[in-house]
Amino acid sequence: MAQPTAIATVDLTGNAAKKDLKVLETGRPVAGYSNDDALKAKHVAVTGGKPYFRFPPEPNGFLHIGHAKSMNLNFGSALAHGGKCYLRYDDTNPESEEQIYIDAIEEMARWMGWSPDWVTYSSDYFDELYEFAIRLIKDGKAYVDHSTGEEVKKQREERVDSPYRNRPIEESLLLFEHMRQGRYEEGAATLRLKMDMQSDNPNMRDIIAYRIKYNEHPHIKDKWCVYPSYDYTHCLIDSLENIDYSLCTLEFETRRESYFWLLEQLEMWRPHVWEFSRLNVTGSLLSKRKINVLVKKGIVRGFDDPRLLTLAGMRRRGYTPRAINKFCDLVGITRNMNVIQINMLENSLREDLDEITARRLLIMDPVKVVIDNWKGEKDVECPNHPRNTEFGNRIVKFTDTFYIDRSDFHEEDNNSKFYGVAPGPRAVGLKYSGNIVCKSFERDAAGNVSVIHADIDFERAVKPKTNISWVSAVHGVPVELRHYTYLLKDDKAATDPDFLKYIDEKSEEVLRGVVEPGVEQLKVFESIQAERFGYYVADSDSKPGKFVMNRVISLKEDKEKGGK
Repeated sequence: MAQPTAIATVDLTGNAAKKDLKVLETGRPVAGYSNDDALKAKHVAVTGGKPYFRFPPEPNGFLHIGHAKSMNLNFGSALAHGGKCYLRYDDTNPESEEQIYIDAIEEMARWMGWSPDWVTYSSDYFDELYEFAIRLIKDGKAYVDHSTGEEVKKQREERVDSPYRNRPIEESLLLFEHMRQGRYEEGAATLRLKMDMQSDNPNMRDIIAYRIKYNEHPHIKDKWCVYPSYDYTHCLIDSLENIDYSLCTLEFETRRESYFWLLEQLEMWRPHVWEFSRLNVTGSLLSKRKINVLVKKGIVRGFDDPRLLTLAGMRRRGYTPRAINKFCDLVGITRNMNVIQINMLENSLREDLDEITARRLLIMDPVKVVIDNWKGEKDVECPNHPRNTEFGNRIVKFTDTFYIDRSDFHEEDNNSKFYGVAPGPRAVGLKYSGNIVCKSFERDAAGNVSVIHADIDFERAVKPKTNISWVSAVHGVPVELRHYTYLLKDDKAATDPDFLKYIDEKSEEVLRGVVEPGVEQLKVFESIQAERFGYYVADSDSKPGKFVMNRVISLKEDKEKGGK
């Protein structure tokens, strides 16, 4: 069996990765965004002039195709330009973060072919972040606030100062220490940055830097009960890790002012910040919240359901890292909002699988054929790949009873465009074997065709118009086949709160097929091309006595059905 391309040999320096780094330095300029000569020299002393990037997912869910685009840009750019890239867990919300997500994120990043130079956690820097907060309070740039969440919201909307904004510095220092000691209930006190309540940018109106949370953290356990906010944490750790290019999606564009304001107050290194559009793909849900609903309601098989564009789901579906990265290269990086047709993703996969998968014989909907004019079995030599001789050949047993697909049989020969098996004199080729001519057929108690009787001509005296697949009834292996169509009936599900009404309950079909022997020995997530029927991948539900395969994709794009 030919093995899929190893991750280590995948070309990961595509178009997105080769983006001119000067382009990533042209984000909207805001106050405090530039570095002086001293900061530049200090930065280069650490990096040696090599560009540093980071991929910073929050461990509150599983990675999806959008994260693949971000990894392709960050890790790919570092690889293409001789730089380095962090995998950094943005773990500042302990109530929503779990170890299972932490483990899955690194697993998927490495499966995608990326090797982080460092794996870090925001929580690794909590001691330093806390000292920065003390410094800001002492400099009169932060204060402890007792306003409720609703009061803070109203203050920011109406641009009105908190009544606690000008409390004495020593008082804020003491109360912040009380917050750390756990003397307050959640929500009773926060630390806010004293920024500009009159700013036209809401993200400059005294954002929250610290809040109280009594949840055990998956990485640092119960060491802290005060946690820094994303807006406070992200820029500081970018600077502490000497990041050159802080790349994020467009919804963070309004955070530019607060990002550089904070770094300016603390006189820290300022990375280049550049925003790009989110990746939206037709026929899919990428919302963590909505995917959680699908899982909890049992609508899908889990976060790795093959109908989801989570990376775990795509791996289970049979996607390859090379195909996903190629798709990300084709999509490119832009600031324009767009929705990518899923056909582009599928075609990237189809092209990749065509090169790397061995061919095998598989029947989706078996009906038995009995040869009447010959008995026994014989070896048939079959190529493993029609165009690549390096895949070699294999021997398959042909027997006097075998299965063909029900779609290759018609009870009457009355369709001029049908070249399969039907009663009458027409010869139909069996791939890598002889021609058969249907003599008669039997029905079962339910009236369905159950057995086809035929004669065979191994010499092929007549050239057939088609060659159909077959699998020996003696040696074939039963297989559960799971066929998938799109999970969504309409892409409105991505924006409609009542999204469940768009779920296609028939998006998974389970068939009982048969496959040539040896295929059942495939490793989980290893794929083959089932000749004439599409690509299939071994599923993780397989176990001794039960072999399960998912149909990855058809051989050719179906214009009416969108490629399935």
